[in-house]
Amino acid sequence: MKITSWFFGMLSSCLLVSMLLYHQQIFAQVKKTNSVNITESSTYQNPVIHKDYSDPDAIRVGDTYIMTASSFNHIPGLPILTSKDLVNWTLSGYALKKLIPVDYFKTVRHGAGVWAPSIRFHNNSLYIFYPDPDFGIYMIKAKNYKGPWTDPVLILPGKGLIDPCPFWDENGKAYLIHAYAGSRAGIKSILTVREMNQAGTKVSEEGQIVYDGHIIDPTIEGPKLYKRNQYYYIFAPGGGVSTGWQTVLRSKNIYGPYERKVVMAQGKSDVNGPHQGAWVQTVQGKDWFLHFQDKNAYGRIVHLQPMIWKNDWPVIGKDEDEDGIGEPINNVANNNPDFIHHGIETFGLPLSLDWQWQANASLEWSYVHDDQLRLYAHRIVESENNKYNLPNLLMQKFPYTSFEARTKINIDRMNNDEDAGMIVFGYDYFWLGVQKRNDTCYLVKVDCKNADKGNKEHVVILDTLNSMKSQIILKLNITENAKINFSYSFDGKQYNSNADDFKARQGKWVGAKFGLFATGMKKTNDCGAVDFDFFEVNY
Repeated sequence: MKITSWFFGMLSSCLLVSMLLYHQQIFAQVKKTNSVNITESSTYQNPVIHKDYSDPDAIRVGDTYIMTASSFNHIPGLPILTSKDLVNWTLSGYALKKLIPVDYFKTVRHGAGVWAPSIRFHNNSLYIFYPDPDFGIYMIKAKNYKGPWTDPVLILPGKGLIDPCPFWDENGKAYLIHAYAGSRAGIKSILTVREMNQAGTKVSEEGQIVYDGHIIDPTIEGPKLYKRNQYYYIFAPGGGVSTGWQTVLRSKNIYGPYERKVVMAQGKSDVNGPHQGAWVQTVQGKDWFLHFQDKNAYGRIVHLQPMIWKNDWPVIGKDEDEDGIGEPINNVANNNPDFIHHGIETFGLPLSLDWQWQANASLEWSYVHDDQLRLYAHRIVESENNKYNLPNLLMQKFPYTSFEARTKINIDRMNNDEDAGMIVFGYDYFWLGVQKRNDTCYLVKVDCKNADKGNKEHVVILDTLNSMKSQIILKLNITENAKINFSYSFDGKQYNSNADDFKARQGKWVGAKFGLFATGMKKTNDCGAVDFDFFEVNY
């Protein structure tokens, strides 16, 4: 399937405002099919979002569904996605501008930062509770999903406290449930409930372990707390990210004891580890469940499953043998025509919402001017063999199983000992671009396997550049199974391609990403820069 949208920037001063609005509305879309109202039709196709939105949580406010997800060390963080039908989602913004502590996260902290969040609507405000496994549990709030969002408040400090979810009971009490990260806390596979004040700003240091999953639900985590028909329900995935199942616990006392049931597992489907998500109810009262699937280099993509209740237990997906354990519905009949996604960005402010840095960004990393993006070649990380820990990599999530990306780079302002280009990034990374050494610019193809282990880059020189070759179009093709091919052109018509056997690889808790960079190899009192004329993505 192919999907289409246009990514417009500023085309002329007289059309600036209207084009920027169009640019944001269209290019930021995360879509898989034409609009389908699932309250009236069951025809849609999973995954509903083929992008890396790990640990999704969602709610409905009025007729709008609002989702957030883990963002780890990438900034801006806590993405806010919205939908009118649970199938077609738009990336509408971010709730977190910077990770805190701010100085700590100026350094790349792979796999740290924002873990599984929860989003809730209470007292006419949106609340997001998110964990940082190294510092504790934070809360932010806003009047609506467009923001502004408040600065994070640390409501429960502690290492290894993860996956929080608040719950406001009708008796006036409020609670917080959370899990534990074994890497920090020294224990995992248990769930704890604590009392919380109504404002969500303070949580009791004392709590109660309400479930121990070590024997039958190892690595139980990501709990979401709900109430229905006098039962408290804890939806919590067990068994691990790629091999697990969806467990549900229920009790008429919030502190238990809890009964336990598996309500969805992979079964005969090809959707591995179907769990960690959100129960959402439509205006008409129909129940649905959003969850992720770990797809390696493509990240954790989002599926939508129907949900029904039997004997006060949920059943998620299809239950053909009627044992109460559903299986994921993957390829649902879809009567809607395909359409091609074609997005081109001529850079203006603000940049597309798809862009994220690897750490808290500095103002002097980039400059937008004359519909171009200028990246300054700062030397930020010292004594490194590779670019794995560069904070100033500007990247996007993979948008689909196969896609093409192009950009045009101008290297006139590069200095010696600087690199710039287009990169595909993960534990392994690959880039096509330019190195300047001893006053000579070289077009290079570079790979770095196991970059997280500190390995050196392997560089292949493709061409020696001169003033007639100072502007190069770089093209990236990703095909099925995340295979990579780079090519380049000096005229935009004829492309030179080298046979590659590169394959994208995921990063720390995230899928592979792709994007742009400029960096220096040595400290200087005035670094060089490169200009990118456009960024085009087709899939």
